[in-house]
Amino acid sequence: MQSIQSNALEPTPAELKGLSTGERLRRLLPVYGLVILTVLLILVFSVLLSDTFPTLLNLRSIIANKTIIAILSLAAMIPMACGRIDLTIGYGIVLWHILAISLQTMYGFPWPIAVAVVLVLGALTGVLNGLLVEVAKIDSFIATLGTGTVIYAVALWHTGGRQVVGVLPDGFLALNGTMVFGLPITGFYVLALALVMWIVLEYLPIGRYVYAIGANPKAAALNGIPVRRFVIGAFIASGVLSAVAGVLLASRLRIGQASVGLEYLLPALVGAFLGSTTIKPGRVNVWGTMIGVIILAVGIAGIQQFGGSFFVEPLFNGVTLLVAIGIAGYAQRRRGAAGAIKPKGAPAKTS
Repeated sequence: MQSIQSNALEPTPAELKGLSTGERLRRLLPVYGLVILTVLLILVFSVLLSDTFPTLLNLRSIIANKTIIAILSLAAMIPMACGRIDLTIGYGIVLWHILAISLQTMYGFPWPIAVAVVLVLGALTGVLNGLLVEVAKIDSFIATLGTGTVIYAVALWHTGGRQVVGVLPDGFLALNGTMVFGLPITGFYVLALALVMWIVLEYLPIGRYVYAIGANPKAAALNGIPVRRFVIGAFIASGVLSAVAGVLLASRLRIGQASVGLEYLLPALVGAFLGSTTIKPGRVNVWGTMIGVIILAVGIAGIQQFGGSFFVEPLFNGVTLLVAIGIAGYAQRRRGAAGAIKPKGAPAKTS
C-alpha cells in the first residue's frame, strides 16, 4: 500500500527545444527555484549580518547543528523513493542514542561493539517495518508510526525517565568531535553519504528499480522487479541511517535521555519533502534533499542571528515547506498545460 507517489516533473531537453528564452526560464524556475532561493538567502544574510553570518564559526555551527537532520532526511528519502514513508527515524534516534551510551556505561561494551549493536538493531527495525508494510499490507504511515511509538516506549522503559551518563572513551567521542580542514567531521560524513546515495540512485540499476516502484509499483512488478524485496531493503537502509544518526547524537551529547530526539523528526521530513520539489520536482532525490536541509539551516541561522524567538525554527520549517509545495504544484500545472496544448498537426499518442 502506497503513501506517496513519485513522478519526476523536470522538463526534458525535447520539451525545452524550440521554446523561447523566457518560456525556458519559466519551465526551469520550478526545478531550480529552491536552489536560487538558497543562494539569495545566503547573500542577503551575508550582507545584513556581515560580522557574524559569513564566518567560519557560523559555518561550523551550522554543520554541527544540522548534521543529524541531514542524515535523517537522507534516511527518510529512501522509503519515499519507493512511495513509502518512515516515521521511525524520529522515534528510533531516541532509543539508538541512549543505547549507544548505556551499552558502554552500564554493560561495559567496547564502543565499536556498542555501535555495531545499535546499527544491527536499526536494520532489524527496518526489517520489521518492511514486513508490516509489504507482508501485512499496513499503510506505511500507520505501520511506522506504531513501530516508532513502541520504540519510544522502550526508550522510556530503559531509562526510567532518567538521564544515562558515564565516562565515554575518546574514540567514541571522536566520532563527532574531530575537526577536518577546520570543519566538523560530521559534515564530511554527510557529503560521503550523499555521494554514495546519488551514485546508487541515479546510475545503478537498483536506483532505477526503486524509482520505478515509487512511480507505479504494479507496473514495476509486471516488469519483473521484486517490489517486496526492494521496499523492505529501503526500510532497512532507512533504519541503519537512523541508527548512524543516533550514534553521532550520542557522541555529541555524551548523555542519553528520552526527551531528546523527537524534535528531529519534523525537520528531517521537511528536508526530504523539500528535496522532492527541487532539482527533480515530483521525485525525491539526494541533492534536492541536501538543498532542502541547507535552506532550513541557513534560514534559521540567519533569523536567529537577527534575534528571532524560540518559535522561529518550527515556523520557518512550516512556511518553507508550504512555499516549496507551491513551487512543485506550479511545475505540475505548467507541465499539464504544456501537455494539453499540442502543436497543430501533431501526431496523436499511441500506446
